[in-house]
Amino acid sequence: MAVLARKPRDLADVKALLYRPEVRQVAYQAALLAALAFAAYWVVNNVAANLRRQNIASGFDFLSRTSGFDVAQTLIEYSNLSTYGRAFLVGLLNTLLVAALGILAATVLGFVIGIARLSSNWLIAKLAAVYVELVRNVPLLLQLFFWYFAVLKNLPNPRQSFALPGGAYFNVRGLYLPAPVFLPGFGLVAAALAVGTLATAALWWWARQRQALTGERIAVLWPALAAVVGLPLVVFLAAGRPLEVDYPVLGGFNFQGGVAVMPELIALLLGLSIYTASFIAEIVRAGILGIPKGQTEAAQALGLSRGLSLRLVVIPQAARIVIPPLTSQYLNLTKNSSLAVAIGYPDFVSVTGTILNQTGQAVEVILMTMGVYLAISLLTSLFMNWFNSHMALVER
Repeated sequence: MAVLARKPRDLADVKALLYRPEVRQVAYQAALLAALAFAAYWVVNNVAANLRRQNIASGFDFLSRTSGFDVAQTLIEYSNLSTYGRAFLVGLLNTLLVAALGILAATVLGFVIGIARLSSNWLIAKLAAVYVELVRNVPLLLQLFFWYFAVLKNLPNPRQSFALPGGAYFNVRGLYLPAPVFLPGFGLVAAALAVGTLATAALWWWARQRQALTGERIAVLWPALAAVVGLPLVVFLAAGRPLEVDYPVLGGFNFQGGVAVMPELIALLLGLSIYTASFIAEIVRAGILGIPKGQTEAAQALGLSRGLSLRLVVIPQAARIVIPPLTSQYLNLTKNSSLAVAIGYPDFVSVTGTILNQTGQAVEVILMTMGVYLAISLLTSLFMNWFNSHMALVER
């Protein structure tokens, strides 16, 4: 009888345990993890079976094989005798170049347009509004086609090139710029520039700390110019000017020398920068409008002009509102650069597509492509989150 009485009591304890919220949460999460693990196992097994059935070798050994194709733009040494792994790196660097230049250009243009939308000048404000509404409502791919086919492809041939200041030329084959040629001894100039930059950063940090403690503002502009410009210039002259310039010269049917910027890169940068800047402009405008008007009125009461109040009072506070959504636009620009394949720019997606077609390693190539874009996005988010926390208002 004691045993029979104990069993219902044990069942009641187990039932009470299962109805506890924390136990049920753990049980549900464990069941979900088990289901996900089984789904992943099924997918991997299914892919492996399909690859064996089609006699396709899996693995990443193909990265060490010769690629056999050229890439139009390379930031590092590369030829058709290089490996597929080297081709991956070339495409990645091309994508990073587009992302870095596009983010810089879109940020500057977006801030200018965003501030212009709040201008007291009726014409400037309306032109900025038209720019935003027109550009952001036209698909990016169409804008890339416009810049590439309608604008750049209608430029003159090399013999009728547009001559630009500084010895540069612009024609249907791209933009030709003078290229610096570093001679022995230029390393000293680079070292002087690095020392000057570090000294300027230290001086700026010390001036900020002193202003926070005493309220006294220390002028750092002229010392910074002396360290960043004056010191390298002195070293440059003392080292015998170890720098030459290689100017592009028309020879035959094309320019020789200098550095050539292909029209596909120009079209991609124009399309990405102008398109993303329209969204950044609205973010900047919203950030400025999010600052209480009392801040602007207080700045004007202190005698600050509209420009100074905007630069010293409004924008530093608006930056705290702008940075989080700005991160999303940076990520969008980086991922939108994959549209470069539509106009023939050899970005990461274009190069990996060629590798996939030649090797047939679809699973490996796609996994590498996804992993690279995921890593770029996570690193960008990590940096922007750090910058956002650094810019956040610290309460005392």
